[in-house]
Amino acid sequence: MVFAPSPTPEVSRVTATDQPERPPTPVKMVIAGGFGVGKTTTVRSISEIEPLTTEASITEVAAGVDDLTHTPHKTTTTVAMDFGCITLDPSLKLYLFGTPGQDRFGFMWDDLVQGALGGLVIVDTRRLDDCFAAVDYFENKGLPFAVGINVFDGNLDHDLDEVRWALDIPDSVPLVLFDARERGSVRDALLVVLELALARAES
Repeated sequence: MVFAPSPTPEVSRVTATDQPERPPTPVKMVIAGGFGVGKTTTVRSISEIEPLTTEASITEVAAGVDDLTHTPHKTTTTVAMDFGCITLDPSLKLYLFGTPGQDRFGFMWDDLVQGALGGLVIVDTRRLDDCFAAVDYFENKGLPFAVGINVFDGNLDHDLDEVRWALDIPDSVPLVLFDARERGSVRDALLVVLELALARAES
């Protein structure tokens, strides 16, 4: 009786493409600014998930405290934070935390910025004084940030040099124009912050 040799088992070969993909690196970024400048809209425009918002109706009492001159149709306001996320590429995912804009909710900022790589301070050129507190906060914290001028309906009341002078920010702080309603525009503004933060980390 002749026995045929058993077939040689195939050797399993693991290639780079067979390796499980690593999850993207999480990066925390803060969206800050004064009341009604477009923080919630910014997070909502870019988030790949349904954003978490903590908006409450503006009461008559609050309307007497918050200036609605330039936002007469605003009926809600953020009282804690906004949250959303966006995967920029397979290796990087941004987690966005929007701060409340009113001074009376400022005590939450320290918790919201903890662990953040950088921030985007949103400015409405019709009321620059509303963003002074946010700019001062990031400067005092030493946290990398860019100033994003939200162009409402394409209107820009002051040019970039005037805004930089009024805010008294150095040339090392990027100043960008963007539209909080446009996903691509928001992405470009966030990339400016990311590049700044990464450059700061490498140096």
